[in-house]
Amino acid sequence: MMMHQRNLPLQRQEEDGRNWPKSQLDDKAFTGKSPLTAKHYLLLSIVLLAVSILIFRAHISIVCDNAVPPLQKLEVDELNGLEFMKGRKVVLVSHELSLTGGPLLLMELAVLLSNVGVYTQWVTNHRESEINTVSRNLESKLRNKGIKIFSARGPQTVKMVHDADLVILNTAVAGKWFDLVFKEDVAEVLPKTLWWIHEMRGHYFTLDLVKHLPYVGGVMIDSHATAEYWKNRTKERLRLSMPPTYVVHLGNSRELTEAANNELARRLLREHVREVLGVGHNDVLFAIVNSVSRGKGQDLFLKSFYEAVQLVKQNSKRQVEGLHAVLVGSDMSAQKYEIELREFVREMEIDHLVHFVNKTMNVIPYLAAMDVLVQNSQARGECFGRITIEAMAFQLPVLGTAAGGTMEIVVNGSTGILHPVGRQGVSVLARNIMNLYYHKEYRLEMGRNGCARVRENFMEKHMALRIGHVLQEVLSRAKQHEHSI
Repeated sequence: MMMHQRNLPLQRQEEDGRNWPKSQLDDKAFTGKSPLTAKHYLLLSIVLLAVSILIFRAHISIVCDNAVPPLQKLEVDELNGLEFMKGRKVVLVSHELSLTGGPLLLMELAVLLSNVGVYTQWVTNHRESEINTVSRNLESKLRNKGIKIFSARGPQTVKMVHDADLVILNTAVAGKWFDLVFKEDVAEVLPKTLWWIHEMRGHYFTLDLVKHLPYVGGVMIDSHATAEYWKNRTKERLRLSMPPTYVVHLGNSRELTEAANNELARRLLREHVREVLGVGHNDVLFAIVNSVSRGKGQDLFLKSFYEAVQLVKQNSKRQVEGLHAVLVGSDMSAQKYEIELREFVREMEIDHLVHFVNKTMNVIPYLAAMDVLVQNSQARGECFGRITIEAMAFQLPVLGTAAGGTMEIVVNGSTGILHPVGRQGVSVLARNIMNLYYHKEYRLEMGRNGCARVRENFMEKHMALRIGHVLQEVLSRAKQHEHSI
């Protein structure tokens, strides 16, 4: 069974004498704008600046309560398992530069490599028409870290790749880049290529994307579930065999770890974001943090939330107060689906309880503000779902689908509660929302357990060590191939 939870009485736990104030409802939260409207940005900027200073000056490590040992501060010069790469040339290839998981993760690896003395070069395989303000800003961030930016094709790019010790190709979609840049000499590049795959959807299994897959030096995948899926699908659908495959669970960035570890910073952010959203100090906030798309399950989450509201109404015999949902990742470019979500909220008359926040590169303020993360990705689930470990670092319990990488992160009944994918999961998730809404101690216990699990398995240093092991093997295999020619 998905549910390994306690039989808890349907009565909200409150501290002695504590009153639960009615939340200040924000009538503008349902508009096309983010709740962080223009008048709040100046104040938020001031808060974030103050928090940044606090993160680097304060050394507060009271994050996981006394049950969890204090988190050791990660020093700048701490060994991370990538030092052996110093002086090598590495080319990183992304299919796009956007505020989505794959490109941001590759950017993070680029910075980690650059920090240990790797000559790091970046290529984005996008058309001129796809360049926008976001991609320019992200390129600027890379340049500021000393990373060289090259065009997707051309003689200079070809020479750069041939001279490189290693090529890291990011996402299955980037597979087209091989044929665009290298024609007859593609076989020279493949043995020194590490292909980092994050996708878990069937439409990526086409020969025009992955025909070179068997010949690369190795494949790095974020979860065992995804690795098994790729192994089976490439064999069954394409009659291709996988190259040496490595499962590398991701880790939280140092920046996020320091923010999660700073109690004062978290409290400041929590108070400010909740004020902007119109959510009371003691209200319980369930949040889903994903780019808006049907595969991420925002529609089913809203149905579960509505059902949970009805259950609470039936139990309390009065209007629901203090239960809120936030969707971080709102994007009107996904217009049809976004409109569908907002219309559902309006029709169900829960617009005073549901808040839409625009897509953002910085999720830290929202992690500080929420009480529970909902990871509701559908079908085969998330390849990994990094937001899950980020939320756990902030001591948040996770309500996740029993699919994909989520099952390799969340310990059911200990760090969160799993529910089925699809429509059969709607009512299960609704009951889980209701249970965590009523029982604060249950939420806090799961949060502490999740924080401890992240410290043991999902830190930046863990990810860097795992990636370092993969890079060593791929480089060794590439050298053997070079000597055999």
